[in-house]
Amino acid sequence: MTTLAPSPSPTLTIGPHSVQPPVVLAPMAGITNAPFRTLCREFSQGKGLFVSEMITTRALVERNEKTMQLIHFDASETPRSIQLYGVDPVTVGKAVRMIVDEDLADHIDLNFGCPVPKVTRKGGGSALPYKRPLLRAILHEAVGNAGALPVTMKMRKGIDDDHITYLDAGRIAVDEGVTAIALHGRTAAQHYGGTADWEAIARLKEHVPEIPVLGNGDIWSADDALRMVRETGCDGVVVGRGCLGRPWLFGDLVSAFEGTGSFAAPTLREVAGVIRRHAELLGEWIGDEARGVIDFRKHVAWYLKGFSVGSEMRKRLAITSSLAELDEGLALLDLDQSWPVGADGPRGRTSGNNRVVLPDGWLKDPYDCAGVGADAELDTSGG
Repeated sequence: MTTLAPSPSPTLTIGPHSVQPPVVLAPMAGITNAPFRTLCREFSQGKGLFVSEMITTRALVERNEKTMQLIHFDASETPRSIQLYGVDPVTVGKAVRMIVDEDLADHIDLNFGCPVPKVTRKGGGSALPYKRPLLRAILHEAVGNAGALPVTMKMRKGIDDDHITYLDAGRIAVDEGVTAIALHGRTAAQHYGGTADWEAIARLKEHVPEIPVLGNGDIWSADDALRMVRETGCDGVVVGRGCLGRPWLFGDLVSAFEGTGSFAAPTLREVAGVIRRHAELLGEWIGDEARGVIDFRKHVAWYLKGFSVGSEMRKRLAITSSLAELDEGLALLDLDQSWPVGADGPRGRTSGNNRVVLPDGWLKDPYDCAGVGADAELDTSGG
């Protein structure tokens, strides 16, 4: 166990909600479902803010079956936080009004940061802030229909180095009543490659002093989070890929910001216990053990990163389809291994320098929003 130095913890207020320590779980498609949020909250003792995976506004309004499952929160989740994706202001407004009228959440975050082609090719995610009037219209409808619910947004620096949008977007957000902004210090073209630009987070904080700014990008450990706050002056951190296979990172973050203890260095036996619980929770949530274990497979490599586990065993664990098979595979590992040096660091997608897939003519005029409508949205949620 390694002792963390105490750090002054900034106060993060999102509407009526005080988030202490100022730590937010980033929405990740197929990852931050209710079971994973449960694991993270257990390690953090319920402290922090844990956001759902991306919910498409049209699918929500149309009550898509998968979407309605994704917006279900455990009774212990407080506040309930939903991230919405949409490109049509009217549909976004209807989705927000539905959330308010049916008491589906306590906080709404808007996705303007997703760089994946199936989102950007429709003008959504990290492509959308380039169209300033469209961004303003969406934020206007969202805040106008939210009532007492706070609305926040997550975005990237811009489409690429020639089309930087985050400062304009930040000012528009303040004008329209957005409560807080999270900035991932990369462009859409970078995807998840290279190094996050923390200086951009600092510039945004200076540019919009009226509301909290949260930093996102390259937080792999609690020390990284403390360093981001010190270097940028941001009001909190958003953690995405850093918690893949490491839900205990949120316990580390609590210790770091509160200066109360040390961070986790679990043995492989302890990690195996978390693996088993994660898979079990997924089966209970889905209502089918086999489907839960199959959905869990994507997490295996993240949990085992750094440990001495042969390729054959990794493959075996990654094709299990029952808890019994998972138990049998885990029992064959050398579970007495201590936490390996170098087990932290990048996990998940690391590709970068990709061409951003955009609608035809998207970059010709940032003020021309013709041709973007409700049919541009995906018909299912979760990214």
